Amino acid sequence: MADTLTNNARLIEALLFLENEQISMVQLCSLSHLPEDEVKKALNELSEQYFERGSGLILHEENNFWSFIPAVDLNEKLKECYGKKGNKGITRLSRSAVEALSIIAYSQPITRREVTKIRGVGSDNIIKMLREREFIKVVGRKSVPGSPCLYGTTRKFLYTFNLESLSDLPKLSEIDRIRFEKVDSDAEEN
Repeated sequence: MADTLTNNARLIEALLFLENEQISMVQLCSLSHLPEDEVKKALNELSEQYFERGSGLILHEENNFWSFIPAVDLNEKLKECYGKKGNKGITRLSRSAVEALSIIAYSQPITRREVTKIRGVGSDNIIKMLREREFIKVVGRKSVPGSPCLYGTTRKFLYTFNLESLSDLPKLSEIDRIRFEKVDSDAEEN
């Protein structure tokens, strides 16, 4: 591999840096005006070069969304630098906020109405607060009348809770799994 990146890889690197959140292949193609095969080559080039030089960042892909995250071996040191700030944020989350955040984490993408249905109480203010604290974000719109926002978790959520990806979330109990599935089937009926 060459010491310098190709122009396409440099462009994709800059886009990932500027977006500062997960970005889909479709978005990368659209923003870069490059075809998907060229974007994939650029992503592979970036990933290889970051790995070869032992960078503090790694190129992370999850469900065809790309972003830079800190190298795993730096997690303990980064916790020393940023852990107190993140931990204060966690302790200040109310039980209701933690409940709503868990529902979003396990059921994403999910609408506000679906969160409310699972919780059994209104969730507007909690969702607003979770968005302000950057634990969740709008990840799309549901294809139903009114096109409600679909919410998902952010990289800050993963980092704050020391998760490398959503697959690291603890497994749901059988009761919670059934509870979440029931809401999914109810939502399809409406």
